[in-house]
Amino acid sequence: MRILHTSDWHIGRTFHGHSTLDALRGVLDALIAQVREHDVDVVLVAGDVFDSAAPAADCYTLLSDTLRGLRDAGAHVVVTSGNHDSAARLGFQAALLRDGIHVLTDPLAVGTPVTIADEHGPVHIYGIPFLEPALLRHVWPGIRTQEAALTHAMDLVRADLAAHGAGARSVAVAHCFAAGVEPTPLLERDIQQGGLDVVPIAAFDGVDYAALGHIHGRQQLASHIRYAGAPLHYSFGEGDKPRGSWLVDLDADGLADVTWLPLPVPRRVVTLTAPLEELLADPRFADAEDAWVCAEYTDDLPQRDPLRRLQARFAHCAKVVHAPARVGASDSRTYAERVRAARSDRELVDAFLVHVRDGAGATDREQELIDDVLADRVRVEATA
Repeated sequence: MRILHTSDWHIGRTFHGHSTLDALRGVLDALIAQVREHDVDVVLVAGDVFDSAAPAADCYTLLSDTLRGLRDAGAHVVVTSGNHDSAARLGFQAALLRDGIHVLTDPLAVGTPVTIADEHGPVHIYGIPFLEPALLRHVWPGIRTQEAALTHAMDLVRADLAAHGAGARSVAVAHCFAAGVEPTPLLERDIQQGGLDVVPIAAFDGVDYAALGHIHGRQQLASHIRYAGAPLHYSFGEGDKPRGSWLVDLDADGLADVTWLPLPVPRRVVTLTAPLEELLADPRFADAEDAWVCAEYTDDLPQRDPLRRLQARFAHCAKVVHAPARVGASDSRTYAERVRAARSDRELVDAFLVHVRDGAGATDREQELIDDVLADRVRVEATA
């Protein structure tokens, strides 16, 4: 059996105020083409299908078109809900879908597999939606963390699998934060509570393959435990992470091979760092002119209207950060303490500039202007 493992589509997500819907449609169309090209039998979508619990109508349209396209390409589809999804809304859509498309959102059904057969016999696919402990305590007594919830869910999976006899082939699909992963900073929503909700990879013992979602970069925790990552770059922190999916082959004995299938990147995501004038003119940045750009300009002082100026060269510059290369000397005093310590008007002005410029005081030219203004004030006061 040939399985394609994908996740974290985040349909409806914006990128710094820009819709990603058209770009995502193109990538998902490429995914459908890969399913057809590689004769994929089953597509697994491991959660976070939507980016919000209340997606817009065009998000539902894209999901329906994609699921229909995958089915038309010859694959069964198994979808689970993630922490961004509304399980109820995603589950409601399941009743409207055709045979061969399975949307699994009910935590009480984790021990009931979707069973699909190939020439070697049945493969049991267990879909585990994102498990919110607070919502499960009344049905799974004693559950207080996601680690406990997912471990219990996998116990139910193993119990059902045992009933199918020795050698039964199986796949688990889950949305969680597993031990050993490297998350993208400030991106994946924290689903931990004081570190207690990191799920040990031993929780997935007993299945031939665990298709995981939630982390946006591909990762391999064991030969049979992997994250596929998101199909698009949804933050500048993801710019160096490849986009794609895992192609998983099962033979009569279980896991046989796993290979990476890259997806096209509609527009690169890059971070450029240099003084503003270099960003605006230096030829070494020419290959980023059509990319999504985060520009970190290193001038000592904030520059006037940097976003507008940068967008004249980089039409898709979406973020500008002032990151001065010169760091002011460490000064633990408060602004009020620096003002009280000033022994002259000149030091008073400099204390203000140091405060508002993150440690950078007046430049030589600015100091000349300050001295001229202060001297004029002294002359005016002397003749008043």
